[in-house]
Amino acid sequence: MSEPLAPGPNLPHSNSSTGNVEPAPIVNIANILTMLRIALVPVFLAVLFVGDGHDSGWRIAATVVFAVAAITDRIDGQLARKYGLVTDFGKIADPIADKALIGAALVGLSILGDLPWWVTVVIAAREVGITLVRFAVIRHGVIPAGRGGKVKTLVQSFAIGMYLLPLPDEMRGVSIALMGLAVFLTVYTGLDYVVQAIRLRRRVKS
Repeated sequence: MSEPLAPGPNLPHSNSSTGNVEPAPIVNIANILTMLRIALVPVFLAVLFVGDGHDSGWRIAATVVFAVAAITDRIDGQLARKYGLVTDFGKIADPIADKALIGAALVGLSILGDLPWWVTVVIAAREVGITLVRFAVIRHGVIPAGRGGKVKTLVQSFAIGMYLLPLPDEMRGVSIALMGLAVFLTVYTGLDYVVQAIRLRRRVKS
């Protein structure tokens, strides 16, 4: 189910009838964790490409860095909602941080020959396209990441983790199946986001 559209400058706020609501400061713990996730992307790539990129020890290290970065996505969202730290900056920066981390991992795995390039291209095209749509409609309002998008990111993260770890060949089928599910969710949630953007534009025009 899609998340409700976030109010923009031209849309009424759900709490407008109860008076003004004090906006959350841009510099808060949730946004700091989001920026930390972005900062960990080059660290992850540096660890992933140590040597020939297939040393078991370094691959485990790369997986740990990736996991830490991915976990911050869960934490910053919970903190933002629990303590009222949701900001328009966070709504934009959070999905960008996710895309940077996921995209870096996919490209890195494809360069190393561990993941087919078509998978990386499909996911990257969706993420870039949705980012462009997000900025195209931002003057009308911010569309926050919905539950479907969060599930998509979670599945992508687990699938990438499976590919990063030096697992035995017997686990290859599980990794492929999980990545296949990630690709499906990526395309499905992308279409859902486009529908939300169209509804937002129509709502503003009406």
